[in-house]
Amino acid sequence: MDKLLILYTMEGCPFCTMMKEKLIESNINFYDRDIDEHKDEYDLFVEITENDYVPAFMIIEADSEKQPISTLYAPDRDFNDLDEGIEIIKNKLLV
Repeated sequence: MDKLLILYTMEGCPFCTMMKEKLIESNINFYDRDIDEHKDEYDLFVEITENDYVPAFMIIEADSEKQPISTLYAPDRDFNDLDEGIEIIKNKLLV
């Protein structure tokens, strides 16, 4: 099963920078989506999660036989700090 990590960030956000650094240090590949450049996509994320904090992320699991499954994770809703967010990512991606 293929899994992709989409990370929603904002330019100038120190937490976003730290999250990206932690992912790089952990050798976790991700697609960085600046919320200003991908406003429509992020607006949909916010509508679904009812949360507009960053860094936020989405994990997409694709199986060739099934429809892809996207799971959305927002700060203060699904994780309380960056380390907890990284643990969620590791647990979901490395399984």
